[in-house]
Amino acid sequence: QVQLVQSGGGLVQAGGSLRLSCSASDRTFSSYVIGWFRQAPGKEREFVAAINWNGERTRYVEFAKGRFTVSRDNSKNTAYLQMNSLNSEDTANYYCGATDGSTWPDADSYGYWGQGTPVTVSS
Repeated sequence: QVQLVQSGGGLVQAGGSLRLSCSASDRTFSSYVIGWFRQAPGKEREFVAAINWNGERTRYVEFAKGRFTVSRDNSKNTAYLQMNSLNSEDTANYYCGATDGSTWPDADSYGYWGQGTPVTVSS
């Protein structure tokens, strides 16, 4: 069982940047795809980005392309979501999840989740 702990959220001005982290204590972390999702108030959880076990493959939703970068360092059992050029529409709770499945954008395929971290972008 993988326990994921998130950090790095907070308040940022529009145009600013934040880096989210998703860490695990179990070395099995390196065998999982790590996905990032977000959920704004009153909206459903939506896929943002994901990265495969060795970092060689990534996938982004359209709004994240060119602004967000997903990465991982398996030696630290940690994945990251670097977010640049943030705007008010990026305000949401961000979640990382771990899956051994192939349907990365499908939240139902993730068996393990971090606790979520709030990101607030002020305009």
